[in-house]
Amino acid sequence: MKPTTRGTLAAVLTCLATAAGAAATPAAAVGTVPVPLPLDGVENALGVELPRVGGELPLPTPGAVEGPRYVEGRLLPDRTVPQLPLGAGLPGLGLSAPLPELLGGDADHVGLDAPASDLRTLGPGLALDAPLTAPDPGNFGLPAPKLPQAGVITPVLQAVPGANLGTGQGR
Repeated sequence: MKPTTRGTLAAVLTCLATAAGAAATPAAAVGTVPVPLPLDGVENALGVELPRVGGELPLPTPGAVEGPRYVEGRLLPDRTVPQLPLGAGLPGLGLSAPLPELLGGDADHVGLDAPASDLRTLGPGLALDAPLTAPDPGNFGLPAPKLPQAGVITPVLQAVPGANLGTGQGR
């Protein structure tokens, strides 16, 4: 192999390795985005210790839609309008505030930590059935009339939130 061919091959392999490494860590892999509340300027202007507040906003991620299911004996499929799954989270909150010297001892701050928690949702769906039955061979292949059916599939919301409240040393 010529030296120029080796150099070109090495450059191509380096570019491929870099692209594969960048693709392995997409921005959507992060579940939440931190949102701090900057109060440092107010603290400096007033000369007072203010609470520290920060939050986390979840990034919604759509799931795979479960398509309509065909049922024997029905003209329209079950779940004509399928439910849309969406995974996200409940926003998180972190708060630390100074306490007056009422409690005594080492506790000079109170803190609340409510981390972002997973949230699973499933949007509403619709199930319909036509006012005709399937073709009947005993009736010369003609469908028979029947009452139409319609139903709303209720949405689903599942979450397990939690929070911690405590006292301790500040900052």
